[in-house]
Amino acid sequence: MSTNMKVLDTFRLDGQVALVTGASRGIGAAIANGLGEAGAIVYGIGRSAETQTPGAFEYRECDVRETAAVTALLAEIAERHGRFDILVNAAGITLPSGVERDAMTSFKRTLELNLTAAYGCCLAAVPHLQRNGQGSIINVTSIGAGLGFPGNPGYVASKGGLAAMTRALALDLGGQGIRVNNIVPGYVHTAMTQGSYNNPELNAARAGRTMLGRWGQVEELAGAAVFLASRAGSYVTGTDLHVDGGWSAKGL
Repeated sequence: MSTNMKVLDTFRLDGQVALVTGASRGIGAAIANGLGEAGAIVYGIGRSAETQTPGAFEYRECDVRETAAVTALLAEIAERHGRFDILVNAAGITLPSGVERDAMTSFKRTLELNLTAAYGCCLAAVPHLQRNGQGSIINVTSIGAGLGFPGNPGYVASKGGLAAMTRALALDLGGQGIRVNNIVPGYVHTAMTQGSYNNPELNAARAGRTMLGRWGQVEELAGAAVFLASRAGSYVTGTDLHVDGGWSAKGL
């Protein structure tokens, strides 16, 4: 990083090219929009035909479980712009118990999308990042990756695995200038958490578990993503950036 560069300039992503998964809504859409507002050329993908929250990014329908489709899309993007710089794996599902479903099927489905598909996206992105000689991969995990949560072993296992995979890839790719990090959200108001958000008792319980006494909003994840993707985070890799209102750090 140039010593003559002003600090705020290091957060700019002008000219960089990014792909954000899970961008049809929620955290993925907010991150895609944030990267776009920071100057990046951003493509957001999801299984829905269109994004529910359009913003400073181009949306494409693409199922991250279809690694061949993701690989083809990334090749198209890299060829169009002559580079590829940033991958954000924000796609995810949760299938808690309490709803009638086969436990093993739910476990496998959750790992397939939250962990295996994210790895497939990384495999598709790495050759393009290697050609750049640098780049950033950001995986969206969860406070459940490091803490025990009830009634949803598939989600906890998938996010814990994703966090561990991040550290492994950070080591494997660091020598090539590719940084790999986790954003670790706490309870954020999204469609996925709408049920507990609408329940006054559960809403208050989750807010009270944080140091800030409230839920997070999806826009509050965007700044963390911009930091990790930009030159401002150029010496940060293999780490967990908690955006959880102090949930993980809170004691008695």
